[in-house]
Amino acid sequence: MLQIRDLNVNYGAITALHGVSIDVPKGSIVTLIGANGAGKSTTLRAISGIARTGGGSIRFDGEDITRLPPHRIVERGLCHVPEGRMIFANLTVRENLLLGAYRRNDKAAFPAELDYIFGIFPRLKERLGQSAGTLSGGEQQMLAIGRALMSKPRCLMLDEPSLGIAPLLVKTIFEKIVEVNRNLGITILLVEQNANLALEISHTGYVLETGRIILADTCANLREDPKVKECYLGG
Repeated sequence: MLQIRDLNVNYGAITALHGVSIDVPKGSIVTLIGANGAGKSTTLRAISGIARTGGGSIRFDGEDITRLPPHRIVERGLCHVPEGRMIFANLTVRENLLLGAYRRNDKAAFPAELDYIFGIFPRLKERLGQSAGTLSGGEQQMLAIGRALMSKPRCLMLDEPSLGIAPLLVKTIFEKIVEVNRNLGITILLVEQNANLALEISHTGYVLETGRIILADTCANLREDPKVKECYLGG
């Protein structure tokens, strides 16, 4: 579904990505792991059209989207949940969710889809009229994922969904990610610093180091790799 080839991204004189190539098969969960500054978030930002690419190609469902603006990429069914969630703090939970569907015209479908999202994240229904900025970190992450689901994505990119969340809620968030993948058939590209959890729920994985892919394999094999164990899984 998503094919990245020889992707380069530069920030001024600094090259953040060096020829990154990634395949994300339809219906799968693929994870990118690596240390801070490895280029994980930059990869997602380039795919979603936020970061300008300096070379390489990005194809989504066979179409070259390398030069498309972000809103056109969202229209095609590729949605990005950014690091830090980026919810609209002064708007209500309901308003945030509806903003996720701003490119859609089928408003009659919204009530049923909101109900489905509340089935996945019941806490959001309990806080529907509450300002999003007053939610806990875990609830804000649920809202960010729910807002993305309102765009009817076929592929969802999640950047550090466990960041700043209480440990008890992290497990819940990851269970919901698996549920979205299995029940809705949404393909997921996951960036996550908690390598243990990421490799546990994903099918294949890539290890980024200073802007380069240094390992790519099934997650089962990566979990047994000595370098991955030493650097990312605590030995």
